Amino acid sequence: MADETTALNSFTHPEGVVLCSDDVLFHIKANGDWLYLNSPLPAKFAALFSSILHCIDNEYLLITPIEKVKVSVEQHPLILVDYLQNTQATQLTFSSSIGTQLPPVDIADIIVTDDGIYVPLIRGLTGMLNRACYYRYINEYISFD
Repeated sequence: MADETTALNSFTHPEGVVLCSDDVLFHIKANGDWLYLNSPLPAKFAALFSSILHCIDNEYLLITPIEKVKVSVEQHPLILVDYLQNTQATQLTFSSSIGTQLPPVDIADIIVTDDGIYVPLIRGLTGMLNRACYYRYINEYISFD
């Protein structure tokens, strides 16, 4: 996290990044759909915006070098639909519902609860496994012995 903050500070405006507006312009629904001003946002634009999405102090923001924009999130910002096991057997690389591939995550960091399976991601974000990915993960990594 410290490296990400340092990198963010290195390309932002010297006086800091100002909030564009107090209004929430983007909304991410529980099913992973993105809305801009309550209109559906195509997946290619959602994927682009997700690359600058940050969670700081439980607040979601799109941050550019010049400004930041508030984002409301119903549950989790990313719905994870598939994964690949890396050559290191202890890591998985997830794909999201908006077509993004995320950096590898240690299997030990994945959180399994009665409500779902959650994955800590970059920039303070979390992802939730969708139904198919959830059952695949349970079958491959959870032992009931």
